Amino acid sequence: GKTSFYMKCTGEEATSVSASMALAADDMVFPSYRQQGILIQRGYPMIEMINQIYSNKGDKLKGRQLPIMYSSREHSFFTISGNLATQTPQAVGWAMASAIKGDSRIAATWVGEGSTAEGDFHSACTFATVYNAPVILNVVNNQWAISSFSGFAGAERTTFAARALGYGLAGLRVDGNDPLACYAAEQWAANRARANAGPTLIEFFTYRAEGHSTSDDPSGYRSAQERSEWPLGDPVMRLKNHLIATGEWDEERQEKMDLEAAEHVKKVTKEAEANGILGHGLHHPFRTMFEDVFEELPWHLKEQSAQAIRERETKFPGGLDL
Repeated sequence: GKTSFYMKCTGEEATSVSASMALAADDMVFPSYRQQGILIQRGYPMIEMINQIYSNKGDKLKGRQLPIMYSSREHSFFTISGNLATQTPQAVGWAMASAIKGDSRIAATWVGEGSTAEGDFHSACTFATVYNAPVILNVVNNQWAISSFSGFAGAERTTFAARALGYGLAGLRVDGNDPLACYAAEQWAANRARANAGPTLIEFFTYRAEGHSTSDDPSGYRSAQERSEWPLGDPVMRLKNHLIATGEWDEERQEKMDLEAAEHVKKVTKEAEANGILGHGLHHPFRTMFEDVFEELPWHLKEQSAQAIRERETKFPGGLDL
């Protein structure tokens, strides 16, 4: 009851965390709603992420976005859109502008495999090829587009990486649950883009371990055993086991790190809850709904704002922060 819903990325962490580590910190990223790992990797304060989920008075987006639809200009993280695939042509356009200006920065975007059926994605592929845009198109194939298996999006005919061929794009298909493979593929594509060798499409073959969102019940369309039987395993556990096998890590340090991470999340969550939770009343003043769109507020919105404030004052005399 503290927030409306949340989009999880459990099982797909490598496709965002490892991939973003292969990019420069100021490369522009155009994510979908499961790439919160990019913000964490780039050092975005976790309390800001939780404030946004609660839409409280500390939310920098002032409660105007759905939970997890983050935005951070300082971290070169473009605003997440709930409309699928809109970020793909935006990423290509940004990359084209960067190249025109002679900038060394590149763009990277993430899209789910189901969203590759959107017209925006195909427009992005066309423009990326025609203008040789320094962009990486990351397709996260997590097997499920809400409640539809990836086969409905074309996976039974061919791979999503194969879609690159028709556009003249370089295409890779990567084990998305192998953090090192994700890093290597993204680094290769980034170096290629920076060298003006063109755009790359990467299909990360991964698995959505949770439901589409907290409002979704995946038991209605997939078996209870599917998660445990997924052959490529969990990316976090795979990396841990790999590092232990090579002598770079051990179980004791893993347990210590897990505990520190859990305690940090609990601490920051309490701090964020002090700023309010959904429906608690601790949110941005009512008047802010008219701000931040126009440089100078038009006359009709000034009238609407004044009227709305008068009505609220009548209904709640002295009882609300307007």
